[in-house]
Amino acid sequence: MTRKCAFHARLILALLLPILCQASTPAFWELNSFSDFVKGTFNGVSLGRDGRLSPAPKLDALFTSEQPVVWSIAAAPDGALYAATGHRGRIFRIEPNGTSKLIWTADKPEVFAIAVDKKGILYAATSPDGKIYRIENGKATEYFDPQSKYIWALAIAADGTLYAGTGDGGRVFRITAAGPGEQYYSTGQGNVTSLTLDKEGRLLAGTEPNGILFRITAKDKAFALYGASLPEIRAAEPNADGSIYAVALGGSLAKKVQAVQANQNGTIDTAPAATTTITVTADAGTDIKPAPPNPPKPQATATPETPTATVTSTDTTNVEKSAIYRINPDNTVDTLWSSKEENVYDILPSTGGQLYFGTDSNGRIYRLAPDSKLTLVAQTNEAQATRLLQWRGALIAATGNMGKIYELGKPGANGTWESSVFDSGSVSKWGKIRWQGEGALSVRTRSGNSIRPDNTWSEWSAALTNADQIPSPNARYLQLEAKLTGPTASIENINAAYLPQNNPPAIHSITVITTATPAVAAPKPSVPSFSVTVTDTGDAAPNSSTGTASQTLSRAAYQQLVISWTADDPDTDKLVYELDFRGEGEQTWKPLKKDLTDTSYTIDSDALADGRYFFKVIASDRPSNPPASAREADLTSSPVLIDNTPPLVKIQSATRAGDGIDVAFDAQDAASALRRAEWSLDAGPWKPVAPVNGILDSPSEQFRFHIAAIPPGEHLLVVRVADSGNNTGLAKVVLH
Repeated sequence: MTRKCAFHARLILALLLPILCQASTPAFWELNSFSDFVKGTFNGVSLGRDGRLSPAPKLDALFTSEQPVVWSIAAAPDGALYAATGHRGRIFRIEPNGTSKLIWTADKPEVFAIAVDKKGILYAATSPDGKIYRIENGKATEYFDPQSKYIWALAIAADGTLYAGTGDGGRVFRITAAGPGEQYYSTGQGNVTSLTLDKEGRLLAGTEPNGILFRITAKDKAFALYGASLPEIRAAEPNADGSIYAVALGGSLAKKVQAVQANQNGTIDTAPAATTTITVTADAGTDIKPAPPNPPKPQATATPETPTATVTSTDTTNVEKSAIYRINPDNTVDTLWSSKEENVYDILPSTGGQLYFGTDSNGRIYRLAPDSKLTLVAQTNEAQATRLLQWRGALIAATGNMGKIYELGKPGANGTWESSVFDSGSVSKWGKIRWQGEGALSVRTRSGNSIRPDNTWSEWSAALTNADQIPSPNARYLQLEAKLTGPTASIENINAAYLPQNNPPAIHSITVITTATPAVAAPKPSVPSFSVTVTDTGDAAPNSSTGTASQTLSRAAYQQLVISWTADDPDTDKLVYELDFRGEGEQTWKPLKKDLTDTSYTIDSDALADGRYFFKVIASDRPSNPPASAREADLTSSPVLIDNTPPLVKIQSATRAGDGIDVAFDAQDAASALRRAEWSLDAGPWKPVAPVNGILDSPSEQFRFHIAAIPPGEHLLVVRVADSGNNTGLAKVVLH
């Protein structure tokens, strides 16, 4: 038996023994896997793919811009670091010793991209309706104007050539000197969202909204390396083995542009959000041009005259938010990671085939190993980790909301992990908490009855050790915090026992219907006992017949009452039912049936005399709970009319009046109001007749009607009256 299996066995046995003594049913909140722990909040703690929490690299705030977001970072040859921010278009220089200063403020609110050449000259792209500036020795000069609404990306080749990716048709520009520049390639997309160069110096351009990654080898010559199922190629990076990593996400850029269009009034929105929002003082233009979804992915070289990519709006509802791909040297593609919860904003290949990436879930930084083993390395607790970079031998991460730069160092000495809020479904009694781990560990708990922790929750408990009773008050919600002390501490397999308050069953409806059940088949008509015996004289023998018997027609069916109900239990307990009844005006309920497990019961309607009755269903969850904690619920039906007796119909007179007949008859029912009256002559069609008072609404009514133009001779007149229970009474008279 493995260590983990043995732990689980001991855990379950230890938890069950005291609970069995209480004759109750426990439940467990179990945190065992990566997906269980990743929903929590990390502070100095990392999470392995095996679901083990351990101390994370120390996360130091290297730089704080006091701006909402750091859009881009770039390292200079002299060891300095540049950071471009929004929404006030500022660029900062951070020295190797950690000091920083503002070196330039643009006349536009956003600086989405910066790049540094081998000489240390900085290039910055402003938006919207911006330009590219060359910044040297603290002085900025206009370098190139692409005449585009947005400039999303910059890249510098080994020979110093500057490339710029823009909106307005997804164009790439090539700039070799101040002023002049040329359109290098038009992708036919809405926006070029990322630019980088591969190991052979070829330009890689990621686009939006069809999520196509282009490899551009010369002016107006490109090959579509990959078309993702997500709208935007956010970033691409070459790997040492010649492969290319690429990140696609679900339309982040399109959302930004829409946000800009919605905020033309110039307000600045700095509220935390899952996706960083751009809010600027200009309109957004028309970068996004909707077209039919799911266009074919281009496989051939694209040209500006006949671009193979069609701009489209992609609906990514209920699909992955982002994905990371590896495009191999032979152009085959592997999906390394995808998520429906997190957007990936940047990637950074590292030594040993490892890949770091940053997301918008509390600014998390993950590490993906070559064997696809995923580790949550650190959490900045900012809205998103926008950019990653290797600087001074350390990994740094730029963030949004607020715009900061963090540096990851060696594993810290202490760390805490706070779980998401656990919902037990109802007020619960907490049991013991247990975990598996190493080193100095402790856990605290708190509880409350609001879905989010607030001042109505209990305070955090004192530190608990393994197998301690949870001291937090009985409540519906529980949260725990694990503290790891020392670089070797780790914790996994956290289990908390709880006993939910038993909730009563719920009965939602009672339905009573009548149904016709076929009667026992009528006996076949008896064969008349009649025989003829012929003698040798040819004379018939004396007739020995006993006569011809009358055939009796039985009722085709008799009525049954079917009482059915719908019920459930919020705790999914097994239910048992009791069905009672009482007549109108009666005080005592009489049991029809007890210990029912079905939700319907059938009785003969003849079992109850005519009248109005109520039916009550009592549901109990005692099969799943001890007697002391079992709960009941009941529901009473509306009054149900039982009427098995037909009306009494009496023909008072049938007299000739010219060539017709005047008929008078009365009808009376003992249980219900009359509902229908009809007559038929000589077994002809039934014709309705109204009562004398004009409204058929009482148990007793008088009827008068005239039948015109009756041919001479004998005729059979039948009248019938039905009551509310559809019982029918008839009477007949022979007319001469």
